[in-house]
Amino acid sequence: MKNLFRALNESKIFNKLTEQEFSWVLYDVGNSAFTMIACSLIPIWFKSLAIGTAPGQITSDQATAYYSLAIALVTIVVALIGPICGVLADHKDTKKIFFTTAVALGVVGCVINGFATNWVLFIVIYVITKIAYSASLTFYDSMLNDVTTEERMDEVSSYGYAWGYIGSCIPFLLALIAYVLGPDMVGVLGDMSSKLIGCLITAVWWLAVTIPLMKNYQQKYYVEKEGNTIGKAFGKIFRTMKNIALKDRKVLFFLIAFFLYIDGVGTIIDNCINIGTDLNLNTVGQVIFLLATQVVAFGGSLVFAKLSRKYDTVTLILVCIVGYFCVSLYALTLKTLVHFGILAFGVGCFQGSIQSLSRSYYSKIIPAENSGEYFGIYDIFAKGASFLGSAVIAAVKLAGGTINMAVACLAVFFALGFVFLKIADKQPARSE
Repeated sequence: MKNLFRALNESKIFNKLTEQEFSWVLYDVGNSAFTMIACSLIPIWFKSLAIGTAPGQITSDQATAYYSLAIALVTIVVALIGPICGVLADHKDTKKIFFTTAVALGVVGCVINGFATNWVLFIVIYVITKIAYSASLTFYDSMLNDVTTEERMDEVSSYGYAWGYIGSCIPFLLALIAYVLGPDMVGVLGDMSSKLIGCLITAVWWLAVTIPLMKNYQQKYYVEKEGNTIGKAFGKIFRTMKNIALKDRKVLFFLIAFFLYIDGVGTIIDNCINIGTDLNLNTVGQVIFLLATQVVAFGGSLVFAKLSRKYDTVTLILVCIVGYFCVSLYALTLKTLVHFGILAFGVGCFQGSIQSLSRSYYSKIIPAENSGEYFGIYDIFAKGASFLGSAVIAAVKLAGGTINMAVACLAVFFALGFVFLKIADKQPARSE
């Protein structure tokens, strides 16, 4: 597997990466496999365990509510622990330890989920796995400063998302085949054998392509340890956030912009299936288009990786914001599966690029030695944003509006994000 990706790295498709960059990019390939099943098959497996009339089982509405509460819990926990973990990981030779621990917990949790036959146990293990997965991303994002140079950050970050999108398709397809064939499989777990196979494939893939980063990563930027580490961490976070709010206006306005436009991005991605379901579109057709979106996102990320050599990061992010603004307004025309496919294509064009460029731009404007702490704060804005977009969707639907109108309302987030990013770009850098 590693040799396959290395062969691609040596080809003309990509601008050749260093060993550190290559190992870092591979983790996007690993964690994206979990992202895929978390967005698609995990909810299906959960409901197949939870819904029924037997003792201990619940209704469909209750299952949806409990699953939503679980996701909200993950969001809150990650937002709270992210900055603390980031501060601790910024100490010398600790980032790899925190990262490896988070990955190990995530992989083991994914495997255990495959064996779970009780819906309560399944959702509890999933929450723990999701928290570990999210924590690993905080450490992973903060590693970007260590593995590459500022001039190559945009390109390397884009390659991470690009490889992640295309690489995640491989284990997901295997898991999807197991799911489709599940009712015909014979085994100890009967129909749930597809869940076990899907979780095992995902866990093995996640771990296998993460090993190079575990072996090769070297922490270049760090701060020295001090006494009473936990107490110092809380004080340092408070001082940093105060400094951002009062002095570092570039970071402040970027985080506000990021909160707004990434909210729109996340809400559209999270509600793709809801959009199709509300329009009574063919479920299989939706899944196929969403899988195709991964391939489009792969190509889109590569295009923006190439463009990052010629154009500045802010300009490219602004292009992506405008693209999403148009996508959200296009939702007003959605009626058929073909329209849904066009929407999915539009999302794919900018999905990876807006996330990768935001990550690399943020890496450039923060102090490298405190990248873990700053990315913990970054994750608060990234994870917290999902509440606002979901609230808009819910409000429009409860008021009697259509899903088309609800998605179109997200254009406001992109418009405001555009304005605040322009303001952030005009602020002086820390060195100035």
